[in-house]
Amino acid sequence: MSLTILFSAPDRLWPAYATALPEALRKAGINARLTREADPAVVDYIVYAPNEILSDFTPFTRAKAVLSLWAGVEKIAPNTTLTQPLCRMVDAGLALGMRDYVVGHVMRYHLGMDRHIHGLKGVWDQTTPPLARDRKVTVLGLGELGRTCAIALSTLGFDVTGWSRRPKEVPGITCLSGPQGLKTALSTAEILVLLLPDTAQTQDILNTDSLKRLPKGAMLINPGRGTLIDDDALLAALDSSQIGHATLDVFRTEPLPGDHPYWLHPKVTVTPHIAAETRPATASEVIAENIRRGETGEAFLHLVDRGAGY
Repeated sequence: MSLTILFSAPDRLWPAYATALPEALRKAGINARLTREADPAVVDYIVYAPNEILSDFTPFTRAKAVLSLWAGVEKIAPNTTLTQPLCRMVDAGLALGMRDYVVGHVMRYHLGMDRHIHGLKGVWDQTTPPLARDRKVTVLGLGELGRTCAIALSTLGFDVTGWSRRPKEVPGITCLSGPQGLKTALSTAEILVLLLPDTAQTQDILNTDSLKRLPKGAMLINPGRGTLIDDDALLAALDSSQIGHATLDVFRTEPLPGDHPYWLHPKVTVTPHIAAETRPATASEVIAENIRRGETGEAFLHLVDRGAGY
């Protein structure tokens, strides 16, 4: 019997998945028809990214799961018509891309590379950076992406602290949790990396009060979610030199409006949401595995806790 899999996502994603997903399904031994249009009554699985066509999941009474193409599901999870299991994307390519971005910008800050790239302007300044083991880095968020980045930084020798809402253990990382743990994690962060999900509890987690808890001149990297930062508070902290520099990859409004203060601020580096991208080849393998599990009665991978929002 052939399964019907509906691919419901923005048009730009279809060409890559039209090739990669059937191949991954074939390798997993799954006989399926991948389509962009189907009678909801015959759809077995929905591969999904938010789009204008599908926002009401009520007619899909047969569907066993909705399989997100994104790691973040804050735009999907609150949908009250979605009663099927929802799985977020945890893809090796996504994690590796995020690791590369975070390590690159941490090393940039650690070595003070901007000073040399922009030119010393005739000043022979032989300031030597500390060893990695003497640089304290804090990663807020110890999900798949945060954990991967924290381990990579620890392997390079950095003194890494990780924080999450719930207690976690990661080898080689000082793991903290809860409100008091957050205060401690911020207090030592010479370089702070934000990799938290977008939830009611994490919105504006960096605000006027929490920014003051960071060491003077701390560096900030946000490839997580734009809503994690109170923009006005960050701009004020940059202007007062409480924050030395911020590298921002995600924003409340994307593309970032042309008149936004971040674009021209001398202490801000803007990157256009390029830190990590879901790779169709590896993401298709994750989707195929979850469909295989759904057909054999095994537990789905990366099932979303709808109450927590991730």
